Amino acid sequence: MASKFVSYLRVSTDRQGRSGLGLEAQREAIRRFADAEGLLRQAEFVEVETGAGADALDKRPELKAALDEARRSGCPIVVAKLDRLSRDVAFIAGLMTQRVPFVVAELGSEADPFMLHIYAAMAERERRLISDRTKAALAAAKSRGVKLGGYRGAKVPESSAGVAGKRAKADAFASDVAPIARVLQASGMGLRGIAAELTSRGVRTARGGNWTAQAVKNLLARAV
Repeated sequence: MASKFVSYLRVSTDRQGRSGLGLEAQREAIRRFADAEGLLRQAEFVEVETGAGADALDKRPELKAALDEARRSGCPIVVAKLDRLSRDVAFIAGLMTQRVPFVVAELGSEADPFMLHIYAAMAERERRLISDRTKAALAAAKSRGVKLGGYRGAKVPESSAGVAGKRAKADAFASDVAPIARVLQASGMGLRGIAAELTSRGVRTARGGNWTAQAVKNLLARAV
């Protein structure tokens, strides 16, 4: 008889939860892992986070429910990637005290709790380095006089009122902001992640709005 497991999936926003963005990829990774290991899914829990402080267990009701089910069934919790649990070493350490085995499909069944701590520590350090590089890129842009709040509402000089002037303004904005986006891209961050990071740091699009994955893609393409 196949061993059972509890799967735990996590996305970061209500919009991602409703659209399924990220969920199917996680589900597929867990399915492939389970098939390879001969495991049978006992239950699935899906967490949709909406705010800060999500590394606190009391802010993660679905994870608490998954822990309860895993204890009741005497089986492990399987996640697709370690960051679906957390990127925070202290939070990972706290989970290890719950006396429920955690398996990360991406790392394989041989990754024990000690290795999970190591990987979490590396991810946490990388997150700090990304933050430092992003701050440096922002500071460099501001030192050049770049306005990162977008151009909405700004008066357009008479000589720039035409299509050519608008195109030139858009090109200038792209050349100013693209280096920041590329710092994030070089760290392995995807388009959605870059969009969220730019928005959270107060960088606005040329029209003064929040970033989307498509807007980041257009920015990078325009700056080439």
